[in-house]
Amino acid sequence: MRKPNDITLKEGIGKLLNTYKLKGKFDETSIILLWPELMGKAIANRTTQIYISQGKLFVRLESAVIKNELLMVRTGIIQKLNERAGSEVVKEIVFL
Repeated sequence: MRKPNDITLKEGIGKLLNTYKLKGKFDETSIILLWPELMGKAIANRTTQIYISQGKLFVRLESAVIKNELLMVRTGIIQKLNERAGSEVVKEIVFL
């Protein structure tokens, strides 16, 4: 039987992240970890560096051809990443 002040583990972790203002950093880290899954093996293998700073996702790629292809579908990638994160973490993508 649950007590009235009991909360689920998910709620507890969410409150902890919000209290210590770690939610944003947690979301950024999850976006970086989701990159290979969402973009596929071919693109993930040619990604040399990925990081987020001030709402911008910076992605360094080895292939200029892939960089140009991703520039064409930039808004779709942003939507997919934010949808998976559950909030607007990425506002812009910069391909290096």
